[in-house]
Amino acid sequence: QVQLVESGGGFVQAGGSLRLSCAASGRTFSRNTMGWFRQAPGKEREFVAGIRSSGGRIYYADSVKGRFTISRDNAKNTVYLQMNSLKPEDTAVYYCAADGRSLYGDYVPTTTTSYNYWGQGTQVTVSS
Repeated sequence: QVQLVESGGGFVQAGGSLRLSCAASGRTFSRNTMGWFRQAPGKEREFVAGIRSSGGRIYYADSVKGRFTISRDNAKNTVYLQMNSLKPEDTAVYYCAADGRSLYGDYVPTTTTSYNYWGQGTQVTVSS
């Protein structure tokens, strides 16, 4: 239904920046709630940021507030994650998720089971 391809990961020093992109194809992108998750070795996949189709409802994990910015360009079927002031604890595989469904009104869903499609992930490594 939806295919996702992440790009933009890499190896950076603490304090640096990266911009992740997620290109979507298939089902109408503009109607998809999109999210970014990350998973560090030995840890569960955790929510990072999410954005609803209109772009007007955005939610961030506390750990990235003020540093990361999620945005979307529906004309390009792409969602972005601008990551600034990166910290070593940000090191993880970052996954793009699509078709988020909330059972609680128009809030951004934050659980992995709330999203129906996933990209393969892109590695982000932040050195101290």
